[in-house]
Amino acid sequence: MIKLKKLISWLFSLLVSPLLFAFLILKIANKADSAFPAFSQTLSLFPGKVGSYLRIGFYRYTMPHCSSNCMISFGVLFSQLDTEIFDGVYIGPQSNIGSCVIEENCLLGSAVHILSGKRQHNYSNPNIPLKDQGGEFSKVTIGANTWIGNGAIVMANVGSNCVIAAGSVVTQDVADNSIMAGNPAVFVKQTNG
Repeated sequence: MIKLKKLISWLFSLLVSPLLFAFLILKIANKADSAFPAFSQTLSLFPGKVGSYLRIGFYRYTMPHCSSNCMISFGVLFSQLDTEIFDGVYIGPQSNIGSCVIEENCLLGSAVHILSGKRQHNYSNPNIPLKDQGGEFSKVTIGANTWIGNGAIVMANVGSNCVIAAGSVVTQDVADNSIMAGNPAVFVKQTNG
């Protein structure tokens, strides 16, 4: 079974090789960061397992790390090139993923948004348009064996063995073995992890 998965993974990497070649050219021209979201949007439109295999075939060679043993569902968008996805990760449909590390065996429900930190936009000067005030991206870590429910928004690190309830908004770092819920998310209780 493992050999069959490796063969399938290799075949889908071959299928996306024209996109990989185009991306390599853009990388040489120093345009990879700005072009990456467009590739992600295009690849997000392929449905089912075939779509997931195509996405993984592309991301394995473009991101710093993307396991061949993960599931990236229909409509998942990646906005930052420096994302890392490890073994056993499931990313549900219509999720939007910023700069982050998603460790082993994490489950992200549908429409989960992981932002590139909580300081992406400055808004300190009312005399300057918001779009011109800049911001700062930071890489968010989602710890191993964590479950993030549908529609949650995460802009801070989440520890291992955590549960983030559906619709929660995580604005502060979450300790290992925590169950969090609400907007902003607050500690509910410890998991048995």
